[in-house]
Parts: sequence; structure tokens; C-alpha cells
Amino acid sequence: MSYVDGFVLAVPKKNLAAYRALARKAGKIWMEHGAQAYMETVEDDVTPGKTTSFPQAVKLKPGEVVVFSWIVYKTRAQRDKVNKLVINDPRLANMDPKKMPFDLKRMIYGGFKPIVSF
Repeated sequence: MSYVDGFVLAVPKKNLAAYRALARKAGKIWMEHGAQAYMETVEDDVTPGKTTSFPQAVKLKPGEVVVFSWIVYKTRAQRDKVNKLVINDPRLANMDPKKMPFDLKRMIYGGFKPIVSF
């Protein structure tokens, strides 16, 4: 069964084009190093909840949108190998965290084992 890394983050609308460009670059690199799938999505039907929601989770501010992303791998071991290659890829080496088109401190991420898959 596969393994999935998932991400939820807030992106200022004014930075969405820059985020998309970064995501395209990163996606190509992840795929070249062995990821099975790479998906970046932007909110379309996301509303604040009463106790919890995507907007609340990322502390969404006015003028921002929620981005939900995931990367699929064959296994956890393969994910660890791919991520090590990506981290060391020179095409991503000069990325300054302070110049990212989103606030890294409000990004939620983690690795997941599928329990149902079709």
C-alpha cells in the first residue's frame, strides 16, 4: 500500500502565482526523484467552522486562501529516500525560508498510512 505526505497552509492571494510557480518546480523535482503523485489544490468550498476547520487550522487571515496538498509514494521507506534526495537537490538549495510566498510557521504537515484505497 502507498504512503502519503499531506500539507495544509495559508497563502496570501497576492502570492498565489508565486506559490504556483514554486509548487510546479517542487512537484517536478519530487516526481523526478520517485514520488508517484504530487497534487496542489486551492480552496473552493472552505468555510470557517464553529470548533475547527481548515481556515482555523492555518489561522487564515483576510486576503489569504487555504492550500491543501499531498504527495504519494510507494512506501514510507521510499518516501524517506525521496525526501532526502529532494532536500539535497541543488535546484531547491537556495530557497530562503524568509522569502517563501507563504508563512512556514502556519503550515501543517505530516505523513499518513492509507487505511482505505480504491
